[in-house]
Amino acid sequence: MKNVQNVEGIRRVLFSVVLIFSLTLGIFTIRSQDSSAPDYPFAQIIESSPDVVIEIPKGATGSQIAQILFENGVVKSAASYFQAAVGDERSQKVAPGSHRINLEISAEQALEQLLDPKRIPNLLKIFEGEWKSEVGQSLVAYGFTQSQVESAFRSVLLPKGFKDAEGLLFPAQYTFEKDTSALEAIQQMIDRFGSDAWAQRILAYKNEFTPLEMLTIASIIQAEGETKAFTKVSRVIFNRLEKGMPLQMDATVHYVMKSRGNIFLSTRSTLLKSPYNTYRNGGLPPGPIGNPGSAAMSAALNPAAGDWLYFITVAPEDTRFTSSFDQFNEWKALYTKNRKAGVFK
Repeated sequence: MKNVQNVEGIRRVLFSVVLIFSLTLGIFTIRSQDSSAPDYPFAQIIESSPDVVIEIPKGATGSQIAQILFENGVVKSAASYFQAAVGDERSQKVAPGSHRINLEISAEQALEQLLDPKRIPNLLKIFEGEWKSEVGQSLVAYGFTQSQVESAFRSVLLPKGFKDAEGLLFPAQYTFEKDTSALEAIQQMIDRFGSDAWAQRILAYKNEFTPLEMLTIASIIQAEGETKAFTKVSRVIFNRLEKGMPLQMDATVHYVMKSRGNIFLSTRSTLLKSPYNTYRNGGLPPGPIGNPGSAAMSAALNPAAGDWLYFITVAPEDTRFTSSFDQFNEWKALYTKNRKAGVFK
């Protein structure tokens, strides 16, 4: 009886092994078939190559994008693009909106073109340090009306503690779906800000400064220094605030004057009556003076160690820091000499 049971047990084990092998072989066969999905060969793109403008909906999945490409004659099969997208994590960065894509190209080329900002007909670029007013001008140039933009800025949802979108319009490249409203476009910029790791730390800041104040500091850092000097500029700001010294940051006056690209600041300009003028007023201005990028926000949270109270750019790529007012004045004389000689042009 035991022998019969043993034989039966062996048969069951063998059957299970054969079944598992068969299933595995079937899965392998399916995958093998998928991997050979019809695809166009690599195509040489020339200026006269035919192309088409396709629309990628917001939130579209890889399979949906694949189907759009196939239906528009870009790829030979939806499966070929889907396989290329699954194997390349960059596919997650395909932006919604319009894309100009060549016809009858390989799935890999299709993905590269979808990721190419030069192939996005209506690409809106927000640069680090841009003012809200400049972003508004870009939105009007994009196709929205002035009244739509102004209404959107009044209606947009802001993080707690903020009453204005200045500083929250994350610098990046944007493309929008067809029929996107101005409100949706601006909200996308603010939502993009909220997804940035350093912005999240700014918004969660609970020490001696409020999130609004920290973002204001970041915006001054962005406007005042070269990227390599950001952490030192940050330290100067905190040192001056700690000592109760006026910040006297030229960028805050340029913000009031809406003066862009002028390194010179007259004594008369420092007397302008505005809460943003840090020559006339102590402490921080009431809000950001532009829209900082990740590096400036990181510097606000991580200032360099130092006792500096002054800094000045004496020549392009030459920003100097000191705790000595006499040293600062010497460098200021050098700056004046270089400016008059046209070094900054």
